[in-house]
Amino acid sequence: MIAKITRGKQMRRLLAYLYDTVRAKDHTDPHLVASWDGFAPDPGRDPDSKTAMKQLTNTLELRLNQARSKDQQVPDKPVWQCSVRAAPEDPLLTDAQWADIARRVVAATGIAPDGDPDGCRWVAVRHADDHIHIAATTIRGDLRTARHWNDYLRADKELEAVERDYHLRIVIRGDRTAAKRPTRAETEKAHRTGHHRTPREQLRATLRTIVAVSTSTEEFFHHLNHSGIPVEVLRFPSGDIRGYKVALAGDTNAAGEPIWFSGSTLASDLSYPQIHARLTATPPQPTPVAGARRPNPWYQAAAAAERIPHHLAHSDDVTAQAHITAFAEALDVLPLVTPTSVRAQVRQAALAFERASRSRIKADHQHAQALRGAVRAIARQPAVTDGAALAMFLDAAILALVAIQCWQSARRHNQQVEAARRTLTHLQTAYDHTAPAHLAALTQRQPPQTVMHHQAARTRQAVPAYAERILTDPSWPALATTLADAETAGHDPARLLQQAADQRALTDARSPAQVLTWRIHRLTQRPAPSPRAKAAQARSTVLPARQPRVPDGGTAPAASSAQQVGPTRRRR
Repeated sequence: MIAKITRGKQMRRLLAYLYDTVRAKDHTDPHLVASWDGFAPDPGRDPDSKTAMKQLTNTLELRLNQARSKDQQVPDKPVWQCSVRAAPEDPLLTDAQWADIARRVVAATGIAPDGDPDGCRWVAVRHADDHIHIAATTIRGDLRTARHWNDYLRADKELEAVERDYHLRIVIRGDRTAAKRPTRAETEKAHRTGHHRTPREQLRATLRTIVAVSTSTEEFFHHLNHSGIPVEVLRFPSGDIRGYKVALAGDTNAAGEPIWFSGSTLASDLSYPQIHARLTATPPQPTPVAGARRPNPWYQAAAAAERIPHHLAHSDDVTAQAHITAFAEALDVLPLVTPTSVRAQVRQAALAFERASRSRIKADHQHAQALRGAVRAIARQPAVTDGAALAMFLDAAILALVAIQCWQSARRHNQQVEAARRTLTHLQTAYDHTAPAHLAALTQRQPPQTVMHHQAARTRQAVPAYAERILTDPSWPALATTLADAETAGHDPARLLQQAADQRALTDARSPAQVLTWRIHRLTQRPAPSPRAKAAQARSTVLPARQPRVPDGGTAPAASSAQQVGPTRRRR
């Protein structure tokens, strides 16, 4: 159930619309369901509708006319109108139920508080099955203006309670952190000019990408000036930057002048102070030493994304919000470097997650530097040609997104949860287009059956809780090939399996075998351990222990390497 509140100047025109059945074809049987005193004339039921309409108008405007006759100040738009609409799947409400809802709304908004004899005069008109209109004048009985500030939020909160009381559909409500929506004029202009998105939306997406790839405010303005977007930097008298405004090339008003948008009007986190705080909190990545081995930023980004669920579960809210913001920056950069086959889905994922990344929790941007650094390094590379690297990152991003969705749900960030759900759909589609080719190539190189049985035994030992799911997964041959390749390169497959499983529980994974394949693929990019390192790993894994005697004169079996040997208790 949703409310929409508007204000006007003439009660007569509003009532004429509410009771009109000629020009408004969807109006059927308009009639009152409630009023301030329960005795207001009803033009929809009175045989002399014209006289009843005049009486109703005069009655509602009585206090307004009294205030004007005494030269008291009245609002420029004293007519208050609130439409309350039920969801299509809600049950059909009776007039008595709509009357109760109307009384609750006017009481919650301050139009007519409960028990206040001087409350404003109002009526509720029903001219359709699924909604009512509440019309009121905002002059009270003591001729003062009603205190109805934040009336929309109060009405929305009351309707949330109405939904629970009447067992109606629960509408997802926001927290006033969403970016400003395009106006109707902006939307219609975009359609006339053949654009799918308004200039406001195009500028917002472009600026978010520029922020994600920038390491300082100077670099931000440098990229902005070279993006083809007209930009004007605003300064204080001292010369310090106060803000900026941008326009879309070719978007002009009737006078032919550019239509400017300040960063804060595009989104709260695109204001100059917010951008400055974010970029100064994250220092630039150190320049690698000449000749040193440079890590692959895709593997670094995947590793950082895999750690997001851990950070969400074990960090405070401001730290968790920082990781969510950094994840949004990664999605903003992704369309720049992905193949055209999945670029549309990745771009839609970034646009959807923009809403999920913003909440009332202020992020501490000193965290999540690993992901930010990897994303900026990715942005400076050519478009990715390694499908395995992209699939590996998308796999990690999907699991991170599931954790983000749970984190937002636990804090009742309902709109963010819905945005994360839409993002997940797009990312899964992009992954499904990217991963099969690489997985099929691994499956074609499936090792012999003896090696497969050997890898299966290792899997049962390393991850017994998920072993059956993994071994029956269609992607198991690809995982077995990856384990065999790792062993050939000098790695310990059992240790890799254990490390990959310990990074994040596989409960949320659609395909545990695929998740382990990508994790092991990333882990094997590190150099294989030397013989000395392997010996040290073996000593740290196998713990020496004295074998206690058993009654038959033998010895007890040795403890598993995965079990910890603790102190024994002497039997009495």
